[in-house]
Amino acid sequence: MAENQYGFPTEVLSLPSQGLLYPEDSPLRSGTIDVKYMTAKEEDILTSQNLIEQGIVITKLLESVIANSKIKLDDMLIGDKNALMIGTRILGYGANYNIMLTDPDTGERVEHTVDLSKLNNKTIDESLLKNGNLFSFELPNSKRVVEFKLLTHGDEKAIEEILKDYKKVEELTGVSQEITTRLKYQIQSVDGNKEQKDIDNFVDNEFLALDARAYRKYVSELTPDTDLSFEYTSQKGKKHKLDIPLGIEFFWPAAE
Repeated sequence: MAENQYGFPTEVLSLPSQGLLYPEDSPLRSGTIDVKYMTAKEEDILTSQNLIEQGIVITKLLESVIANSKIKLDDMLIGDKNALMIGTRILGYGANYNIMLTDPDTGERVEHTVDLSKLNNKTIDESLLKNGNLFSFELPNSKRVVEFKLLTHGDEKAIEEILKDYKKVEELTGVSQEITTRLKYQIQSVDGNKEQKDIDNFVDNEFLALDARAYRKYVSELTPDTDLSFEYTSQKGKKHKLDIPLGIEFFWPAAE
């Protein structure tokens, strides 16, 4: 436990972004974040039925463990938030995460332990950095150039609110607008045009499916994050790469 100015024990966690995508004056620019150890206060958050029903219990927990009051969870890139979540879980309940999974080869339900301390951070290629959190990509088919940003937790919250407004339309049509909504929020310009109405029109009517797939692949490869997958050897001896299940149960061991 580190000696510090906060008056309570903390640990320093490294961020996948290395702080490179934040403004120069942001405390996140250091590439690390001071995290407090979970206490009974955080267990109150985890067991709050009201927060669970609202779907914000993990958000409230992460906000509670950030030691530096100048750092806001909303400002954190999604990949950095994921690293914070993993680090908080390790500090609170240890690195071993027991899960139930379906064996891909036998279909049987089996218990498996994931060592969270062995998860790796995927950092960003610094050669791609030219203008902070703003990147460009030339679409392979149309040859149009889109500028985009990597999303923060605050961006994700805003997108969720927009999608709530579309819920009635989705119920009537059976078609989700999540992909287009996310693209409209993430793309900052098309061929230098920053007008939102023109970006919206591009996404709805001009963004070719092949280009959209190439764009999403590029963004995924570019994005700094924690690799939330693990290798599992099936009961038949075959190796599989599986995703770690995340949710309220991720922090549940000591709350049972």
